[in-house]
Amino acid sequence: MIRSESPRVSPIFALGFGPTLHFTESTLQSIRYFNRHTGTHETEDIYGESFLRWTYVNPIGKISLHAFVKRPAFSKWYGWRMSKPESAVRVEPFVRKYGLNPEDFADPLPSFRSFNEFFYRKLNPSARPIDPAPIVFPADGRHLGFSDISAIDSFFVKGQRFNLAALLDDTALAAKYAKGALVLSRLCPVDYHRFHFPAAGVPSETRLINGPLFSVSPIALAQNLAYLWTNKRTLTELKTEDFGSILLLEIGATCVGTIEQTFKAGMPVEKGAEKGYFAFGGSSTITIFEPSAVTLAPDLLENSAKQTELYARIGSAMASDS
Repeated sequence: MIRSESPRVSPIFALGFGPTLHFTESTLQSIRYFNRHTGTHETEDIYGESFLRWTYVNPIGKISLHAFVKRPAFSKWYGWRMSKPESAVRVEPFVRKYGLNPEDFADPLPSFRSFNEFFYRKLNPSARPIDPAPIVFPADGRHLGFSDISAIDSFFVKGQRFNLAALLDDTALAAKYAKGALVLSRLCPVDYHRFHFPAAGVPSETRLINGPLFSVSPIALAQNLAYLWTNKRTLTELKTEDFGSILLLEIGATCVGTIEQTFKAGMPVEKGAEKGYFAFGGSSTITIFEPSAVTLAPDLLENSAKQTELYARIGSAMASDS
């Protein structure tokens, strides 16, 4: 059986360090990522590929995208469906189909009263041990890391550039972190959907930056990378003793209208402590460090330079002292 640490289905997207990365349809048909925990390259399908292609690539589909799919009301309606008691019948078939390991779950399968409740399930602590490394991944997912944000020239196609000021909705804050390191973590529907603190520290209040809810799948981002910084998102500043202030962002997406924070602002947190969770759908977190504050893990940088995501679980090593 394929266990939950090696999911069979998940979105992936690649970033490029050069002037332009040509991200083609054929690229999307055969997606490879490196699984840190198995030490192998693995191939995965794109979850909901046919719907995503129709909505974001097909001209008729794009009409529906702007008419209602991007709107929060659509995601609210879908979340309502996944929260109804009758949706609970989807849980066991989903677990079987995607090879998840029920032994990792904190609660037994029959206890979930809806699919959404299963979706943001908790795990047993033993399923996600916290590495002794100074900084750990905040979520299960496929990760891309960059040691200098200002050196990321272009993502995907069409010369799209990463806009840190727009992402943070703060020009002054963007200037402070412009040469810092960045880690983008992609969560797919089959993943554990709670996110955690990557280091010990004191978190600020979370700031909501409102926006629409476009998909952040590779298919959607290949059309318009700006979905990352126009979508609804949340921003928290984690003040640490050894690494300065770390910016923690959660990005909403289609069918992920709810980003729930479960921590208490102003109270110290331990490395690996739960920060919050996403309701139904795939989404992303972004972790941003001050310049020269940390050194990202070698395998993260090596795979990112090859435009390959690194699959790693929450609690495994993400960075060390600079």
